[in-house]
Amino acid sequence: MTSRTNPLTIPSLLLIAGLVGACGGGGAKTQGNPPPQPPPEVVGLDARPDNLTCVAPARASVGAAIDVTDAFPGLPAIAQPVKVLVEPVANPRWFVLRKSGQLVVFDPDAATSWSTYVDLSAVVRANSEGGLLGMAFHPDYPAVAEIFLYYTINGPSTEMQSVISRFILDDIVSPSAPGAGTIEEVILQVDQFASNHNGGDIAFGADRMLYIGFGDGGGGGDPQETGQDTTRLLGAFLRIDVIGTGTGYDIPAGNPFAGNAKCGPGVNAASCPEIYAWGVRNPWRWSFDPPTGDLWAGDVGQGAWEEIDQIEAGGNYGWDCREGAHDFELSGCAGPFIDPVSEYAHTSGNASITGGFVYRGTNIPTLQGRYVFADFASGRIWALQSDGMGGYTNDELLVSSTQPSSFGIDQDGELYFTDYNNGRIMRLVTSGGGADPVPELLSDSGCVDPADITHPYSGLVPYEINAPFWSDGAAKDRHIGLPNSATISIDTNDDWVFPAGTVLVKNFRLNGRLIETRHLMRHPDGVWAGYTYEWNVTETEATRVRGGKTEVIDGQNWVFPDEAECLRCHTNVATVALGPETAQLNRDFTYPSTGRTHNQLETLDAISMFSSPLPGDPATLPDMPDPADTAADLGQRARSYLHTNCSQCHQPGGPTPVNIDLRYTTELPDTNACNVVPDAGGLGIMMPRIIAPGDAARSVLVERVSRRDIFGMPTLGSTIPDTAGVALLTDWVNGLVNCN
Repeated sequence: MTSRTNPLTIPSLLLIAGLVGACGGGGAKTQGNPPPQPPPEVVGLDARPDNLTCVAPARASVGAAIDVTDAFPGLPAIAQPVKVLVEPVANPRWFVLRKSGQLVVFDPDAATSWSTYVDLSAVVRANSEGGLLGMAFHPDYPAVAEIFLYYTINGPSTEMQSVISRFILDDIVSPSAPGAGTIEEVILQVDQFASNHNGGDIAFGADRMLYIGFGDGGGGGDPQETGQDTTRLLGAFLRIDVIGTGTGYDIPAGNPFAGNAKCGPGVNAASCPEIYAWGVRNPWRWSFDPPTGDLWAGDVGQGAWEEIDQIEAGGNYGWDCREGAHDFELSGCAGPFIDPVSEYAHTSGNASITGGFVYRGTNIPTLQGRYVFADFASGRIWALQSDGMGGYTNDELLVSSTQPSSFGIDQDGELYFTDYNNGRIMRLVTSGGGADPVPELLSDSGCVDPADITHPYSGLVPYEINAPFWSDGAAKDRHIGLPNSATISIDTNDDWVFPAGTVLVKNFRLNGRLIETRHLMRHPDGVWAGYTYEWNVTETEATRVRGGKTEVIDGQNWVFPDEAECLRCHTNVATVALGPETAQLNRDFTYPSTGRTHNQLETLDAISMFSSPLPGDPATLPDMPDPADTAADLGQRARSYLHTNCSQCHQPGGPTPVNIDLRYTTELPDTNACNVVPDAGGLGIMMPRIIAPGDAARSVLVERVSRRDIFGMPTLGSTIPDTAGVALLTDWVNGLVNCN
């Protein structure tokens, strides 16, 4: 750290003292003349630069016809919402399922609070993809005061067990929780050998039968081949009769294996009579279209394709022989298989379908009769349009900055969805469209030097971070564009919160040549969004990339991210702006405009970039080492690497199904990773652990970082493993004696 050296010499101080004495007569001060003050300490910059042009503009309307809005802006956030339903009564309450095990309720006409209606958090196993996942009202509700719930628990002899229960309510009028007279009757239990791919939806059809969607039981690639095994209740849609059956259920006559004995929770001797259709991987959200009776389902794919199916009695939808309409694992496959109605590839940030509804509302006429669905990872929302020849075209409606985890409809057929990341209930609405104010050319962005656009605009403040994100070997430089008079606040976690109008600029170079510039903007309405520009080979201009793409540059694949992919890494839980935080910028930096080297925190503080003064000298503030600095502590270097490359998702509240915390400040025993059996599969490793102390070969964390297939980490932003990072993590894990 640069020392604070006073530039005045001893003779200078004596001279000043003598002049004061001469003017004041024998050392007395002249009245009205203040004592001289030492000049300010010389930091990295003389003053805060004037930023007139690199300021985030207003957001573009995200579609010519469709937009999304917060349906209940006064409602407090509902953490981890996975399902929303409207009570089938004249003046309905709205019910929301939380993954953690609570069913909550609120009044839509006075949506300023919500209350817990049923609390199963004491029994629900909510880790990985488990939790309270499905709900249905009895077809005769409220005359028959019953609801049905789907949730997961610890399996008596397996990793996890799915439970379908009837809840006989003692009170359906009060918005408070049902009373002590409420009775739970377990209807069905299904063993799962892993904790993911649970499916989760339940619903009554027009035939008054209860339909249930189960995933294949977990793992990757259907390791126990349940998708094509009809002797198990996994990888299938079930249909059972629960009306007037007491605590049990009956088998409807139209089921394909209706004559067989009922199935137990595990493997059975014959095909299960509960099965209605099979060959699905993880049907995540499905619905009936009342005018037609069609059952529309979104089935989450393995690593390449997401699909939409119309589920029919006796239908085999192909998993794991096929992923979508594509061959996957053909050993022992017989068919025939039913093709998806539509599918889309894992490109542009798409990775996990959320099934929706056929729109039957009136406020958006262009959507009438079209099936609307979304991608949980990218925030995209689409609608299928019949081509008149038995097929469908897939039209993108918008790219949202949300994580749609389920859709729901109100009494008028208008369409809503739960935003998992922000705990909101969003509504689809019409939009007037409009021009996009984010320019097509980087030269028009106001963030480059007009005389030489390969250089940053003078109103930007450059910075470096201690632990850079691995970007396939690219060199990067970073700049902050802060609106004039606006300031950065620092929260209690030492994360930086940037004001509306901020633009964070990052340039990427391969072999010294500019290839990409990214702008992370906080628009005037407070919404963050990412944009990227591709440089031409002569470095004379960069053009905005829409929808993402991959190019071969200097012999390697370079991924230009889609706008939606930006927010998959720049998560809200990590305050979106990932690099700029106290521990990352607590270091010296040489400022190009002055040539001076000084601590970045002190420099930014001195030029009034912060809303409050630093709480102390940088030596007393958080910092982290450069992972490549071999002089630093090995464990701290490894944790610093994980913080930058992993913790934006892997921390409490992050957008992953696994419960691990890889932030630098989290003690190793509290990461939920050390000596812990992995929930998301062992990748073929014998006796796997997420982190196996003393044995990197058994550590799934190290294995995932070393790969770039569907099991690799990070899942986007990189196509080349970081060999130095893998070596660092390997050395660290091998050197661990225990988890302390």
